[in-house]
Amino acid sequence: MDIIRIIVAILLPPLGVFLQVGIGTQFWINVLLTFCGYIPGIIHAIWVILKVK
Repeated sequence: MDIIRIIVAILLPPLGVFLQVGIGTQFWINVLLTFCGYIPGIIHAIWVILKVK
């Protein structure tokens, strides 16, 4: 399942974080990072997906 979340995180980072943790602090941080730059949003999303189990 993590592979699917990582693929989604590459395409749309906030959605990948939402699928992992729901709407919370990490989700909003990822939305801000994605607005600031697409690459920081992807990095944060993958980090959240791999960190939170």
